[in-house]
Amino acid sequence: MPPRRQRPRESPALVAFGRQLRRMREAKGAKQETLAHLTNLSGAQVSRIEAGKRRANRSFVDTVDDYLEAGGALISLWEDLNKDGHPVPIWFDWPAIEGDAVELTCYQLCVIAGLAQTPAYAKAILKGNEEAVAARLERQKILDQENGPMVTLLVDEQALCRPVGIAETMREQLEHLIALSERPNVTVQVVIGSGEHPGNGSSFILATMADMSQIAYVRRLYEGSRQTTPQTLRNSHAYWLISGTERFRETCRETSSGRWSKKNGPEERRVAQGQAKPEQRR
Repeated sequence: MPPRRQRPRESPALVAFGRQLRRMREAKGAKQETLAHLTNLSGAQVSRIEAGKRRANRSFVDTVDDYLEAGGALISLWEDLNKDGHPVPIWFDWPAIEGDAVELTCYQLCVIAGLAQTPAYAKAILKGNEEAVAARLERQKILDQENGPMVTLLVDEQALCRPVGIAETMREQLEHLIALSERPNVTVQVVIGSGEHPGNGSSFILATMADMSQIAYVRRLYEGSRQTTPQTLRNSHAYWLISGTERFRETCRETSSGRWSKKNGPEERRVAQGQAKPEQRR
C-alpha cells in the first residue's frame, strides 16, 4: 500500500486561535454543534478550527465572538494573528482539507492541473525549481492512496494545444492524462475551448468532505482563497460545455498525433505557429 503523504505542521497562529476559542466556548458551556449551526459550518469543521487545522474567516469570528459574549477579545486575537498581510496564508490548511476529502473536482485555466502534471511538464511550468517540482509530485500521491478521493479533472481544451516544454513533453503529458482517465477513481473531461463559459474567471478545486460539506479553493492572479458559501460553490462548478470521457481520450489522441507528433520538433512547431526558421529570416 502506498504510504500516506505527510500533512504539513499546524500553524502556531491557527493553534493559538483554536485553543483560545475552545477555552471561551467551554467557559460559556456551549457545544461545537451550536457554533456550527450559527456559522453554517459542520461540527467537524468547527472541531478542526479549534484543533488549529483550519482557518476561521472573519464572518465566523464575528458571529462566535458575539454569541460567546467575548467583548471583541476573539476578534482582537484573530486580527493580531492575521496582521501584516496575512502571515499565515488563507490557503495554508488546504493540503489537510484535500487529504480528508472524499471527492475532488479540479479545474485549471490555461494549463494542466498540478495533480495531473508529469515531471517534465511540472519542471517546465515551475521553471526548473526542483524543490517545487518534488512538492507537486508528492501531492499527486493522493491519487494512489488506498481509500483516496474520487477525482474529477476538468481540463481546459486550450491546455491540450498550448506549448509547455518541447513536443515530447506535451505528448507525454497527454498520454498521462489518458492513463489517468482509465483509473477507477479518476474522471477526466475537457471543457470546450469556447470563451463563453463561466470558468474564465479563475481556477479552482472543489473538495467534498465525508459529511458532504463542500469547500472550494479558488485561485486568482497572485492569490488563493478558500470559500464555503453556497453561491460561491455553485459558481465554482465547471460543468459547462464539457465532453464525455471517451471524447476526451479521442481529443487527446488526435492532438498528440497531430500537433505534438514526433515530426513536430522545436523547429517544426515554431513554423506551425507562424515563426520562420532562422535561415528564413535573413
